[in-house]
Amino acid sequence: MRPDIIFIFSDQQRADTVSPEITPELCKMAEEGAKFSSAYTCQPVCGPARACLQTGVYATQNGCVTNGIPMDDRGAHLADLFTAAGYETAYIGKWHLASRGLEYRDKGVPKKLRGGYEYWLAADLLEFSSNGEGGVLWDGEGNEVRFDGVRADKMTDLALEYLKKPKERPVFLFLSFLEPHQQNTSGRFECPQGYAERFRDFPVPGDLAGLKGNYRENYADYLGCCKVLDENVGKIVRFLKESGRYEKTLIVYCSDHGCHFMTRNGEYKRSCHQGSVHIPLIFGGGAFEDMGDTSRLVSLIDLPPTLLKAAGIDVPESFSGIALQDKSERDCVFVQISESHNGRCVITDRYTYSVSSGTNYCPRAYRDDYLYDRKTDEFERRNLINSPAAAEIKEKLRALLAREMIKSGEKAPVFKRRLIKGNI
Repeated sequence: MRPDIIFIFSDQQRADTVSPEITPELCKMAEEGAKFSSAYTCQPVCGPARACLQTGVYATQNGCVTNGIPMDDRGAHLADLFTAAGYETAYIGKWHLASRGLEYRDKGVPKKLRGGYEYWLAADLLEFSSNGEGGVLWDGEGNEVRFDGVRADKMTDLALEYLKKPKERPVFLFLSFLEPHQQNTSGRFECPQGYAERFRDFPVPGDLAGLKGNYRENYADYLGCCKVLDENVGKIVRFLKESGRYEKTLIVYCSDHGCHFMTRNGEYKRSCHQGSVHIPLIFGGGAFEDMGDTSRLVSLIDLPPTLLKAAGIDVPESFSGIALQDKSERDCVFVQISESHNGRCVITDRYTYSVSSGTNYCPRAYRDDYLYDRKTDEFERRNLINSPAAAEIKEKLRALLAREMIKSGEKAPVFKRRLIKGNI
């Protein structure tokens, strides 16, 4: 029997927010299933990361290299493949793959820009069409569906309403939250009243502590957003167990990228640093299959083939990722960084190496940016990019990065040394 699949997607959530103090429901799900502790995004910015999930290929291959580039209707999108295999496909929440600028801020996404999903209840720019206490989504006919109250709670209620309706086919539901992403209209992280107070004295991660940035005024609210997400995961799991559907359901929880609170650049992401690229990834549900050592390197680009294989659907040869069921071990994860600058990065089980080239799209020449040895520098405070002692490992990492860039359809790169002052 093919499983129902529920993909729960948060926005801008750091991997280290998954802990018993913040997310006990996710921790419980991980105990029953698996927590992939070395999972990374392939694009630390909202739109491109989401396009990679829906198309199964890197941003340089699907064309969504920055926000504000609509995902076109060419190619084999994830929902199309599930629908063709007999699944009922549904999307609820934030989309962020239709607008040029703010084109669909105040109206529904047209069918041709919905990635093939049949059931639709979403907003392209949920951070503008809603806030922490209410807002609007649009249904498949383009009608407004207004909601009041805590946004994450309401998104979950809408998902549960959908799941409770009679189904003749197995379900692939993509539930996309905005939390813990900041509210764009206020510039703050908006959690429910009373939630931030729980985390006012919570320890600050070592990659943030002492650096410039805005974590001092925002971190507690951010964790409050993560807490409310966790409570809603618990609501979904309890419904599945109480309705007898848990045993035939695969649940996947992850995020599009992390958050470094303006410590590494002038905003929250778009960098190679762990705070920006390291994401939570948890599998649960009764249909969960053992997917191997949870410390293995995993990329967001691996999730589309993993989902298809879990449903017994053939994976297109064009897909860039590795299905986790295959137990193939990665020697690195490849990250493309765009919008703020044109960057490329490889992450191994020990090192992070990153280069950049200004803002030109897909050039050939790149200059060194960062090299971190995370075994001796867990919080990436010492940049070794020009260290003579690290010259040999840098050459090896350059070779890995060049290989991954070529595999993603880019030109063979030329790397140049850059003199960088400072440690981070």
